[in-house]
Formats: sequence, C-alpha cells, structure tokens
Amino acid sequence: MAYWLFKSEPDVFSFEMLKAKGKKGEQWDGVRNYQARNNMRAMKVGDLGFFYHSNVGLEVVGIVEVCAEAHPDTTTDDARWECVDIRAVRAMPKKVSLKDVKANPKLAAMSLVTSMRLSVQPVTEAEWKEVCRMGGLEPAP
Repeated sequence: MAYWLFKSEPDVFSFEMLKAKGKKGEQWDGVRNYQARNNMRAMKVGDLGFFYHSNVGLEVVGIVEVCAEAHPDTTTDDARWECVDIRAVRAMPKKVSLKDVKANPKLAAMSLVTSMRLSVQPVTEAEWKEVCRMGGLEPAP
C-alpha cells in the first residue's frame, strides 16, 4: 500500500462534499500538472491518502481511499490528463495544520513542506504514521 496527499480548496470541493458522495466516491479531476498526474498513475485501489484543505484552513482534515485507478479525466478532451477516484474514509479527530507539520522535525522532508504547490503528493509510511499520530489516530489506519 502507498500513501498520498490530495489538496483541494474547501470552497471548491471540501472533505464534507466528498463524504456526501458516499462509497462511490468522486473522480479527482482537473489536475493539470504532469508530476501530480504521474502520482495518480502510480496509485492502486486501496491506497490511502490525506485530504488537505488548501488556501482556506491549510490543514489535513480527513483520510481518503483510492477506489478507482487512473483513467481519462472526463473534464477534458485532452488524452494527456488522467485522474483517480477517491472516497472519504474518515475525518481526522484533530485537524493537522500546515503550521504544525512545518514545526515537526520528523516531517521536514514531507512533500507538503518541500513541494507546496503540488496538488497530489506522495507521503512516506513514516510521514503517514506521524501525521495520523498528530491528528489523534493511533494506530494509523
């Protein structure tokens, strides 16, 4: 299993909106960055990810699961762009702010700190466990 982080502006698509989609989930569309697209191409069904509210909130608010592997993004006719489908698993008991992530030396190399603008990012197992611990999830799912 691999771990990921998905960024979304909560006023555009929030974790609550994803939860409302239920088990079917929603396609993570509209990504127009090659590195983020390639990250999605590497995802497998069952991989877990953090749902991060960007711009407003700047915090990890939930955990998601990849429920469909990379497929054409239906929001464009350009075959270069693909997306995965994700569904909400659970909200974080305690939201984990970007400020707290940056203050934690164990997370200094995390993509959230080093690649701020990338909308779909890999997360190492150690980072996953640490952010889950900070968010009140022990053991980490």
